Amino acid sequence: MNADLTVRTPRLPHGGETVTGSELEINPGGKSSNQAAAAALLGADVALVAQVGADAHGDLLLEEARRAGVDVDRVGRLSGVATGTAMIAVDDAGENFIIISPGANGRMAVHHVHEHAELFDQAGLLCLCLEVGQDVVLAAAQQAARRGVPVLLNLSPSAPVPDELLRATEVLLVNEHELADLAGSAVPLDQAAETLAGKGIRRAVITLGAEGALVIDGDHSERVAGVRVEAVDTTGCGDAFTGALAHRLVEGDDLVAAARVAVRVAGIAATKPGAQRSYPTADELTAGPED
Repeated sequence: MNADLTVRTPRLPHGGETVTGSELEINPGGKSSNQAAAAALLGADVALVAQVGADAHGDLLLEEARRAGVDVDRVGRLSGVATGTAMIAVDDAGENFIIISPGANGRMAVHHVHEHAELFDQAGLLCLCLEVGQDVVLAAAQQAARRGVPVLLNLSPSAPVPDELLRATEVLLVNEHELADLAGSAVPLDQAAETLAGKGIRRAVITLGAEGALVIDGDHSERVAGVRVEAVDTTGCGDAFTGALAHRLVEGDDLVAAARVAVRVAGIAATKPGAQRSYPTADELTAGPED
């Protein structure tokens, strides 16, 4: 869970360069928080396990998560530790760069997973990213796998991960850069299924930005087209995709159908500033762009 500190500027600076930006905006963010909000706004029953600081940013994140419909009863509050933050610059084309300060996210521990183990008895799916320690991520994935709960792993921010985590993963979600990092080199899309199968991954979604996604489900691969929108801010669009994908999988969609919905949700999110506040409800999705 991060507070997104965003400044808009006509173009992103080069190394060593200073540019002038807009007034500072403070919005709710953080990959898991975003993904939870995206799923909840679409109607999913979502519980979030996380840590925030006992500060104003923590207050903001909890208030906004509740507003989206997320159960935050298991979010801890830490004194003397800042809530995680993301420093974000967004240019006129909607592109961004982001620097994360983990703060309270870095205090997530394996015992937090075990303390809330009852969630795994009720869950239809566990959604994970890499903005907390990998020991925590692995513990949660293994807990879910032991109880028959599918694991959706968003391999972001990109980092090397142990084979045990991949073995516990039911669906892997990566972009092209994260796929290349996982494979050790750039991977042509027509070789992605074979590359991932070599690592034991048989079900995956590779996001392609405005071009949509490539879905790999066993021996079947299929491109899902993107939606045509005028992008305002792409911050959090990947998380909107992830949350929507998780929701639709729990609702019983196959991976391709779930990805089609997720592409539309991400497209709508790109048309508004910020992350969570740009995400559509189920009604807004129905009225949103089709392709």
